[in-house]
Amino acid sequence: MADNQFGRDAVSRREFMAATGAVSAVAIAGCTENTGEGNGNGGNGNGGGDLSGQVIVKGSSTVFPISDEMAQRFMDENPGVNVTVDSTGSGGGFENHFCPGNADINGASRPIKSEEEDHCAENDVTPIEMHIAGDALTMAVSPDNDWVDCMSFDEMEQIWGENAASTWSEVNSDWPDEEILRYGPDTTSGTYDWFTANVSGGSHTTDYEGTEDDNTIIQGLTNSPYAIGYFGYAYYAENQDRVKALDVKETESDDCGTPDLQAASEGTYPMARPLFIYPSEEAVQREEVYEFLKFYLENSNASWIADDVGYVPSNQDMVDENMSALDNAAGK
Repeated sequence: MADNQFGRDAVSRREFMAATGAVSAVAIAGCTENTGEGNGNGGNGNGGGDLSGQVIVKGSSTVFPISDEMAQRFMDENPGVNVTVDSTGSGGGFENHFCPGNADINGASRPIKSEEEDHCAENDVTPIEMHIAGDALTMAVSPDNDWVDCMSFDEMEQIWGENAASTWSEVNSDWPDEEILRYGPDTTSGTYDWFTANVSGGSHTTDYEGTEDDNTIIQGLTNSPYAIGYFGYAYYAENQDRVKALDVKETESDDCGTPDLQAASEGTYPMARPLFIYPSEEAVQREEVYEFLKFYLENSNASWIADDVGYVPSNQDMVDENMSALDNAAGK
């Protein structure tokens, strides 16, 4: 596996911006060449007529919307292939499915950890890292919350860190003296890992409702004005009428950044982060897996990823690098 350009256990916003930078901004502006609409790039070269088999995708709930949409579009062109996509969390996917050899691809909202690589190696599974999109991790509250519109990293650490505040007023005396109700990703989630490492000071409270179903977090926020939760931007984009996204700043002296894809690609949003898929070198030897990944990568800079799913699409350099890694692994 190639060296991870982002580090093993956490990817900072600055490292993400250095990796994607202005080229992703161009992609967001709609200047990518690939629209992903009927371009025929992702088929098996013969219109999908006789390609068959099964592809199993597990992993991140954040990456799930991209992978699921890719699977549906690929199966439309290749009806003989069944692609199943399940949301298990980044860590849960690596631990329980991908590294044991029971999944072909794992989605991840943070890089694979060294212990996960070791687990894969024990089972003769060789992961290939592919950076395929960017996200604006979103902190959200109930629409009935009228006391906070922007939150600093320090305030989020007071709410989500190991020694978490019990009430809103403990964080800010101008806020209500009401219990904070927290909803967030499970501990097996890459979103949990990234947020803990980059925002909440390296620790995370256990006093919250953890889930791998981001829609459960959305529901929790709609049920109480005193609730707060975080998830990938795509889930906010789907539910803007049900929850209120908070602007974010790293320090009190910083300007507040709004969670949107343009800000994420330009580096003005503090909780921007990269998203990955990890196919196994062994799985890509199978034609149906190779062709699905080829389709996935060649469409990963499509405008519909921003428009329909809600993530920053790949730039052409990322597409080319990922395609090279795929072809090398497949011996093409």
